Amino acid sequence: MPTTFVQSSAARTVAILCWIAVVLDGFDLVVLGALIPTLTGGDTPWMTPAQATFVSTISLVGMTLGALSIGIATDWLGRRKVMIFAVLVFSALTLACAFAQNYVQLGIFRFLAGFGLGGCLPTAIAMVTEFSSGRAGKASTTVMTGYHVGAVATALLGLLVLPTLGWHAMFVIGAVPGFILGPVMYRSLPESPSFLLASGRRAEAEAIAARYGLTLPESAPLPEERASLAALFRGKLLRNSVAICVTSFMGLLLVYGLNTWLPKLMVAAGYSLTGGLWLLLLLNAGAICGLLAAGRVGDRIGLKVAAVAWFLCGAVLLAVLSVRMGPGLLYPMVFLTGCFVFSAQVLVYAFVASNYPPGVRATALGVAAGVGRLGAIAGPLVGGTLVSMGIGHPWGFYVFAIVGLLGAVALAQSVVLRQKV
Repeated sequence: MPTTFVQSSAARTVAILCWIAVVLDGFDLVVLGALIPTLTGGDTPWMTPAQATFVSTISLVGMTLGALSIGIATDWLGRRKVMIFAVLVFSALTLACAFAQNYVQLGIFRFLAGFGLGGCLPTAIAMVTEFSSGRAGKASTTVMTGYHVGAVATALLGLLVLPTLGWHAMFVIGAVPGFILGPVMYRSLPESPSFLLASGRRAEAEAIAARYGLTLPESAPLPEERASLAALFRGKLLRNSVAICVTSFMGLLLVYGLNTWLPKLMVAAGYSLTGGLWLLLLLNAGAICGLLAAGRVGDRIGLKVAAVAWFLCGAVLLAVLSVRMGPGLLYPMVFLTGCFVFSAQVLVYAFVASNYPPGVRATALGVAAGVGRLGAIAGPLVGGTLVSMGIGHPWGFYVFAIVGLLGAVALAQSVVLRQKV
């Protein structure tokens, strides 16, 4: 069997395992939203809408803290250990949610599960980037399609499971695959050669690189490149870190704000509620196609250039959606909006993964994801405020367009520090 085929197959195993982890991450991340109508509905609701808001918000807080803390841990302890830990943590805590007796317990379990959920994504992106042989854009955006697959799986399982087995079963079903994936990762997932180099373990790095067909740099990262939050905000990394934080905040504000309020904004624009829901589905369908295209474009023209262009195109399309139009034009416009808006933030992750030194790469991804979660909290609040003020249309679209523009301007201030991973 040719050596190149063996290397390619081995590297593909890393990508598949990380993709499955992100699928489970996506399932766990949206399962609560899928269950809220059931938990807050009926004659004797399990919790009130206000309590559901608390549980949702505390989940995002947990993810923010998880992204920040586990990102640092990944650069100190290794990608492999932390990835396995993150998968097992969010699986165990998701299973615990099935046995919650009240909304307080559910909130605590979701908060703790957030640490695993928040840490899984930056670790997965770091892993696939470092095994991608210079195709960081394609690797990052492809692994992120797992999130949307997990979201679709949640919706389908909700239709099948909720009427017969109830909401507890959804958490059980979401947890079980993680307990299977963890041991498989323990057996089959290698450590990242980039991490090993940053840790001074060159012999181990060379052995793994030879097996996976990777080329190692001649020298290891400098000591000052080792992981800490302070390291990201001094010297040559300061400018980029500030730009990435602002861009990530804007990027996830758009994603969560539109996912939460697009149907209502479209109703305010004069479309039917059913039409608004279909447009939300179309927006997310566009996201998957956008992810597949964005990484390949980024690898060709540069990830920074592609990400700035994606934010700008998203901003223009959001502004155009404020204009009333017929279905023949509206549906393609919403699809294209999803293509650009939902994949812009993933290009930011790819840019971070390819542009930061290995010793702080996962920490930088964790900061990008963590600060982005603050935007995820702000997005629904911004949309809700505009709708409650009665100016959801057209100002909701204008405000979100300005957010996209700010994301593009912020990322344009960053500097390309590295030519390849």
